[in-house]
Amino acid sequence: MSSQDNEIEYRVVAVVLVAVIVLVTGFAVGLGVHKSRAGASPVASMAPAAAAPATAVAATPSSDDASVVVENGVVKFYFASGKADLAAGALVALGDAIAAAKAGKQLVLSGFHDATGDPAFNAELARQRAVAVRDALVGAGVAPASMELRKPEQTTGTGNDAEARRVEVMIVG
Repeated sequence: MSSQDNEIEYRVVAVVLVAVIVLVTGFAVGLGVHKSRAGASPVASMAPAAAAPATAVAATPSSDDASVVVENGVVKFYFASGKADLAAGALVALGDAIAAAKAGKQLVLSGFHDATGDPAFNAELARQRAVAVRDALVGAGVAPASMELRKPEQTTGTGNDAEARRVEVMIVG
């Protein structure tokens, strides 16, 4: 009987060991896939369309990645949760806005945030995101006087959380 007890114990240990190996391997593969997706630029395929003046580019923002979309002449920057980093290709998407500002038009930058969490923190993060977009425009040669930063707005409704984490750049007058 003692040898049967040992045999069962070895089987249990073997099953647990195999399960741990499968979990560790799955975690490593998943982490590798996640990092490879984070390194890929979703904007790269949209850059030519974003630069065209009459073309609207629409996409559904991802909840974990920064992205930029040009829709009906409005440049929309979507941000990763808790971050204010601009998506790759930001200046390409801002091409028309930069040209318009240099030609004397005014740009309006509006930040948005959702209602989850601390409202003061969310408003500050929305402001930091708008400032990051403003700084990119200034770096591209747009005069600060030709930009208006609007107070961050809280979005309401049951929409996509990523939709709430955005800054819009509109060309006016």
